[in-house]
Amino acid sequence: MNPLFPILTGLWGLVMVAVFIQAIRLSYRIEARSPDLTNTSGFPRNAMIFHTVTNSGVARDAETQGMRRRMNLLLLVNLLGFVLLWAGISMFGYSEA
Repeated sequence: MNPLFPILTGLWGLVMVAVFIQAIRLSYRIEARSPDLTNTSGFPRNAMIFHTVTNSGVARDAETQGMRRRMNLLLLVNLLGFVLLWAGISMFGYSEA
């Protein structure tokens, strides 16, 4: 195995985590701007990413919709990152053996 492989996949992992965290942060900001998604229980909860991706209960103003499009783009970048990693591993045939 190429000694560069663990370093590159480690960096890839850090980038993917950073992109996903940015998407989660945007989801929380979108929820705060959307009356139907605002957390009024007083207890912390997970981000409602599924609702913000599908535009369910999200405020319709231009700024919120722009934030939602940016979040969807970040999630798409994350998905493409995994597809590219899979394609690279498949193409070059990296395995533990």
